[in-house]
Amino acid sequence: MDHLNPQQRHKNMAAIHSKDTKPEMIVRKGLWSRGFRYRLNSPRLPGHPDLVLKKYRTCIFVNGCFWHGHMIDIQTFENSECCKIPKTNREFWVAKIRRNKERDKEDQKRLAAMGWHCITVWECELKPSKREETLNAIAFTLNHIFLQDHSLPKPYQPIEEEGDMSIAAEDRA
Repeated sequence: MDHLNPQQRHKNMAAIHSKDTKPEMIVRKGLWSRGFRYRLNSPRLPGHPDLVLKKYRTCIFVNGCFWHGHMIDIQTFENSECCKIPKTNREFWVAKIRRNKERDKEDQKRLAAMGWHCITVWECELKPSKREETLNAIAFTLNHIFLQDHSLPKPYQPIEEEGDMSIAAEDRA
């Protein structure tokens, strides 16, 4: 049973914002201090990614564990260690989280088709005990993506052969 009346619950839910959340600010400050530059909430890209790093062709989504159903199986919808589904009005919350998960997946497929890389950072990965490890992993991934996308392939140079190599190897023995 909800211990808040409908007006109090409405006020609480209305106070939850989708931009400049605490987890997003942690990722932004961590990346900025590591020298990464980004744009915020690009309206031109599917899903309006929280951070867009054009140089790396990468979008970063900072997801709240509850709102995006972290570590929840879509079929069973059992609680996970970081996401507890409310017992009241459970059908509504299950449907909402299911829609969010499906929408996230579709947005990431569309971004991949456009040539963008996607990184999802979960709220629980930004707790103080895991924060530095998570931010270092993001930086490592971004550098890896940059090197992979910007390394020039070595030009093909055919080997000029003088005769059959297998015969030459047998003649030496």
